[in-house]
Amino acid sequence: MIPTIRDLRTGDVADAESVVRVRRSALPFMITTAAGVAHELTSAHPDSHHRVLLAETPDGLPVGTVAVGVAHRGTEPGQAYFNAYVDPAHRGLGTGGLLVRAAEEHLAALDVVDTYAWVLDEPEHRAFAERRGYRPSRSAHFLRLDLTAGTLPPLPAERPAGVELRPGSAFDADPRPLYRADAEATADEPGDVPVGLDDYEDWLDDVWLNPALDHELTTVVLVDGVVAAFSAAHTDGATRYGSAMTGTLRAFRGRGLAKLAKTDSLHRARAAGYREAFTGNDAGNQPMLAINRWFGYEICASETRWTKRTGTA
Repeated sequence: MIPTIRDLRTGDVADAESVVRVRRSALPFMITTAAGVAHELTSAHPDSHHRVLLAETPDGLPVGTVAVGVAHRGTEPGQAYFNAYVDPAHRGLGTGGLLVRAAEEHLAALDVVDTYAWVLDEPEHRAFAERRGYRPSRSAHFLRLDLTAGTLPPLPAERPAGVELRPGSAFDADPRPLYRADAEATADEPGDVPVGLDDYEDWLDDVWLNPALDHELTTVVLVDGVVAAFSAAHTDGATRYGSAMTGTLRAFRGRGLAKLAKTDSLHRARAAGYREAFTGNDAGNQPMLAINRWFGYEICASETRWTKRTGTA
């Protein structure tokens, strides 16, 4: 049965739930919800040309999905992406190849120079990427922490003078200070495609209003009333918590504030009933990997970013 590929229908709850099932089956370390998938479509910036496609068997069974678009926030023009997922129970139908072809055809009509995709670090997945002309670059790890084990490091008994902790919800009326903090921290994140957050309205729609972002479990560190560090929390609203971004502004680095923010957020997540915590790390980001080992996170999978030159500068 050769699958067919179609666009996700905006506002179709069943379609969004199908994407969630496929993504979770292919990448169980991902925090994904139907509301998040719907938001992914409705909040996409026009310059991203973002699409989500669904692969279905002739009898309507969803077996794969791909998200594809242009990295419009990148400081280098012409960078595009796609991430394809196939339900492991339905491999062997040619679904992966069809999804990649559909993604590349979409990007071919745009002014794209390089295309990249994250691929699980397993022989079958690497061979799939190589056959299609992609070449490996940087790697990253998925990490998991069992929040039920009771091994979280304790919060410090005392905090330095002037240091306060606030939930992200304290900024609901005006999240601009968090936007500025996120922009600075993101600019210093390791990666092959430098990212610049320079559009507040885009950030507001895509990041702050993302249904996965738990404003209560997000922790913000203030130093003398100024945002100094933060740990943003994504949740599935049930049992799974994910660290979406943890960062410290340059002027406050070296004080352990990111560790403090993440400790507070994890403790409150456990108290709220979340059982598993997930995070991701660039394989070369040794400081953050060390912090996560300190928390008790363990690497549960790795992936590599594969790229292909698809146009000319």
